[in-house]
Amino acid sequence: MRALVVRTIQTVLKAVEGNFRPGPYRLPVTGGYLPDGAALNWWQQGYDPISGLANSAIVEACVSAYAQTVAMCPGAHWRLNRKGGRDRVTNSALSRILKRPNAYQTISDFLLNATRSLYIDGNAYALALRNSRYEITELHLMQPVRSFPIVAETGDIFYELGGNDVIESQIDKRDRLLVPARDVLHIRLHNDRRYPRPLVGESPLMSAVQDIGVGDAIAKQQLQFYLNQARPSAVLQTDLPLDKDQVQSLQDRWDDRSRGINQGKTPVLTHGLKVSPWNVPPKDAMIADVMKISEQRVALAFRIPLQILGLGGTAIHSTEALMQFWIATGLGFALNHIEEAFGLVFELKGQPDEYLELSTDALLRSALKDRIEALARGVQGGIYSPNEARNQEGLDDVKAGDEPRVQQQVVPLSAAEAIPAKPSFGGPTGPHPPPAPGPAAPPPALPVPPKDYTNECKRAQSGIRAAADRIQRRFN
Repeated sequence: MRALVVRTIQTVLKAVEGNFRPGPYRLPVTGGYLPDGAALNWWQQGYDPISGLANSAIVEACVSAYAQTVAMCPGAHWRLNRKGGRDRVTNSALSRILKRPNAYQTISDFLLNATRSLYIDGNAYALALRNSRYEITELHLMQPVRSFPIVAETGDIFYELGGNDVIESQIDKRDRLLVPARDVLHIRLHNDRRYPRPLVGESPLMSAVQDIGVGDAIAKQQLQFYLNQARPSAVLQTDLPLDKDQVQSLQDRWDDRSRGINQGKTPVLTHGLKVSPWNVPPKDAMIADVMKISEQRVALAFRIPLQILGLGGTAIHSTEALMQFWIATGLGFALNHIEEAFGLVFELKGQPDEYLELSTDALLRSALKDRIEALARGVQGGIYSPNEARNQEGLDDVKAGDEPRVQQQVVPLSAAEAIPAKPSFGGPTGPHPPPAPGPAAPPPALPVPPKDYTNECKRAQSGIRAAADRIQRRFN
């Protein structure tokens, strides 16, 4: 208990030495928060620290939305090539870490827990172990409540790390694990002006702690209310006057037909009894509205659309539009922030020369229609070649499919000068261009002598005379 009190007092006082710091106050031992103005002996005054995560479903939903989504995005090491495009690097230390960060975690598990630590505590720490070639071979996550940066008198930055059983089993637990900043992956969020330590991040929970406290207080009060009042779901009503024995008899008969093995059977009502459901009073409905507003404010602090959490909101016509909206608000920052932290510890040059990218294409894995339409437009516009589009869907290359294609009428402006102008029929507009040379004319044919038709004429005359003779004989 003494150690708990000492660490709590140190946490409250060490942020601003000698000066008062307004709350809320974070308790690293319990992982909770105290409201603004809480006394140092808060446990003696009956204060209950707000856990923030354990008792709040909305906080768990917000943190899990970020952690699980980031873990879904596969990472790749990219490097700029001479043609202005980019090439995937597969033989670097970063590419090997993206496949297996350590011996006991997958990259999905690593990113999941790192992102959870980032949004719960505002910081995520990982120890980098190197080989003889100074290449990072392993990354080990540490607990943020037991890790913090230290600035030496020379200005150098070191980190005291703790909270990983695998690493602590390899060193003497009596020794402090003090490592330089170049061997620590530190992902941190922004720091509020009330904190004079720019190397320590702050969780969005600090901005939503009052709303979380309101939700927790309402939930606890309602729980005690429902446990104490034992309010039934329905009541039996009648207009007939009943004495105590009759009321008890009717109640016993109802219980016999609706409890135990008789539950679900049809009871028979006498004495004019009617079953009336117990309606929810307007006060309880107002409490539900207050809790809903509290949840919306927590989601606002985490910058998560309500549609992602299933809390309603304006309808979005497609999954792609919803994901793009989240990427443009909060998720895009989270991915870029993690990428830049990896680039710092792995000494990458940064965009566009050399960088890490966590691809968001996996978020549309179930939206087949949207994905295929995007690839089809990319192929028709000449952005992708047919083989590149097929490879993104896991299909093999096809013959003559490596080159991007466009439609015939799509030409650059510089090629418009070579297109001949159409002839104008509205009047003289200037000298016409000379006609294009056509194929060579065939050689002239040899003169053919005229044909003699004398015999044909004689035969025709003989036929006419014979026909005339036959007609004359028929009439005679």
